[in-house]
Amino acid sequence: MLELQIVTPEKLVLNQQVDSVTVPTASGEVGILPSHAPMVSAIRPGLLIYNVKGQTDKLAVSGGFLEVNADRVAVLADMAETAEDIDIDAARAARDEAEKAFAAAAAGSLDETEGLRDQLDAANVRLQLAAGRS
Repeated sequence: MLELQIVTPEKLVLNQQVDSVTVPTASGEVGILPSHAPMVSAIRPGLLIYNVKGQTDKLAVSGGFLEVNADRVAVLADMAETAEDIDIDAARAARDEAEKAFAAAAAGSLDETEGLRDQLDAANVRLQLAAGRS
């Protein structure tokens, strides 16, 4: 088992024993099982997926860092939300705003467009997760 702890600036989102975790990192999705090698990585906007006794749960995450050490997975994220936490109308508005800002800055600096791309990706992930709720 792994201890999964997910923290945002506002709150402790999750502290639970899990069988496995998949995290969207700067270098791609990373699957983590017990006895995983220690690591630290930046987090990209995406779905964090964790399994507990055959049950799969998902969170939309963006920004922050992942640390794996001694069967403990710590996720320090700018944002982490369950499907139930997401206001679909607000997420659509955020996506529309991010799309406009990204289009307007397309000729701008790479740093500026990367930040806007992350905002757009985060909004799309939130909508994807919210659309899957029953």
